[in-house]
Amino acid sequence: MRFNSKLPDVGTTIFTVMSRRALEEGALNIGQGFPDYAIDPRLANLLVEVVGEGRNQYAPMEGVVELREQISAKLHASYGRRIDPHTEITVTCGGTEALYDAIQAVVGPGDEAIIFDPAYDAYEPAVRLAGGRCVRIALTPPAFRFDWDEVRQRMSDRTRLIIINSPQNPSCTVADGADLDALAALIRDRPITVLADEVYEHVLYDGRRHASVLAHSELRERSFAVFSFGKTLHATGWRVGYCVAPPALTRELRKVHQFNTFSIVSPLQYAIARYLSAHSDAWTGLSAFFQAKRDLLAGLLRGSGFEPIPAAGTYFQLVDYGALSADSDVDFADRLIREAKIATIPLSPFYAVPPAMTLLRLCVAKHDATLESAAERLCAFAAAPRMRKNRQEPV
Repeated sequence: MRFNSKLPDVGTTIFTVMSRRALEEGALNIGQGFPDYAIDPRLANLLVEVVGEGRNQYAPMEGVVELREQISAKLHASYGRRIDPHTEITVTCGGTEALYDAIQAVVGPGDEAIIFDPAYDAYEPAVRLAGGRCVRIALTPPAFRFDWDEVRQRMSDRTRLIIINSPQNPSCTVADGADLDALAALIRDRPITVLADEVYEHVLYDGRRHASVLAHSELRERSFAVFSFGKTLHATGWRVGYCVAPPALTRELRKVHQFNTFSIVSPLQYAIARYLSAHSDAWTGLSAFFQAKRDLLAGLLRGSGFEPIPAAGTYFQLVDYGALSADSDVDFADRLIREAKIATIPLSPFYAVPPAMTLLRLCVAKHDATLESAAERLCAFAAAPRMRKNRQEPV
């Protein structure tokens, strides 16, 4: 049977490709963003508890009330804003479903959505499936800063959505209050909605504080904000996220959500709700926890030829391999899998038109021993005679 593909040029995500290659080559995977350590045993015990109580049937479409109430309390503690758990919070299948639902809710045929490269790869397919078109604005490495004058120039009468991601994956950069002010000024008096991907809200380094659209007096009234318990509770496989938006936007998002996943796994929601009730500060140590891991890996790699780029947030770390090779990042990443038995993530697949760069993304959400083993393999690869020759060092 023949049919016309809606996404004819979309292949398998780079995360799946590199993780599959890691399995094929027996490589250590520090590319894809998932922890290799256990979740809090207290959270695991609560899951067993709620399953034993029979909390195993459909959850409410909007999310378990107890969980939405805990989310509201968490947001108030984090951003000083009271969010109505009934009309402004929706529990979703991870952050990715929330992103998809929000895009489908506000983007229609012929509409444009502005996204910033390197962009998380779920954004553009969702816009295209809604009948819209992405206007992709490239952020220049290594700073990856917003150019709001360029954003102004690229906006049009068709612009309906701007997607921002902070802390930003995969660039590991962070937007500040001035960025949000500039964005608010640009869309003032325009029919434009903001979709803020804030899943790494609690992973900022060196004393930085997260600038959320929820804490911005203008943006919070016209934004979807997306969060993830997968990142906050080290449980990426649980796939529990949530979207926060004003009542009118939430109503539109739920119209999509109810015919997409409808509801999210009940016992997971009840377990998280009880965990947050008992440990309301569970996320407050995340920045320090991951900063120690960032510093460990960066310290082990510095001077090796894999030069760490200072990471401001997320649980990733970029390294520049330009001193070792002029290969493309995709080719060099594949070479690392084959020769160093290390899986990383190249940055160019996150661009529509990649700039010249020699950057790879590493995940620091691993046991210290895993990071030490990864650094040992990378340093050994860089120190091999063939690599020293490339760097014009004595063999």
